[in-house]
Amino acid sequence: MAADWSFEQFATSIAQMDKTELKQRIKSFPGRFRLDFTEDYLNAAPADRLRHILLAAMFCTKGRN
Repeated sequence: MAADWSFEQFATSIAQMDKTELKQRIKSFPGRFRLDFTEDYLNAAPADRLRHILLAAMFCTKGRN
């Protein structure tokens, strides 16, 4: 249950991030793999797409622990 709560808490925090913070988190993602998006892509992508990318990356990273 604690893992579910952590995921929900993280998902809620991502939902509240603005585009600037989402871009920064994606660029400095601390996972086992690098998220390599161009600045042009990050600027053009809607915030909801950036939220999806960050949430999916975190889910993949945490799911392996």
